[in-house]
Amino acid sequence: QVQLAESGGALVHPGGSLKLSCAASGSISIINSMAWYRQAPGKQRELVAAIRSDGEIRYRNSVKGRFTISRDYAKNLVYLQMNSLKPEDTAVYVCNADIGWAESATDYWGQGTQVTVSS
Repeated sequence: QVQLAESGGALVHPGGSLKLSCAASGSISIINSMAWYRQAPGKQRELVAAIRSDGEIRYRNSVKGRFTISRDYAKNLVYLQMNSLKPEDTAVYVCNADIGWAESATDYWGQGTQVTVSS
């Protein structure tokens, strides 16, 4: 089994910064990609940023230029540096990892960490 554990969520003022971390542990063969999603109350879960094992990165438009996703490949960690936070960034941020070889690849999800942006 694989576990994903997020940390770093907090209450922050608008314009502030936070860095989220997610650690993958357990029976990990290969991590194909890691990503951050978020879900605000009453809204659907949305992709925030993703990074593939080949280094390809993508962001949702609303966070481009403010958020940065990165990985520590040796430690199976993924980070999300969030700058210039806005109230609309408030959500539970959930870590995702696609792990396994070819047809056996499986999506894993963390429990989430709360980010609240408010004055």
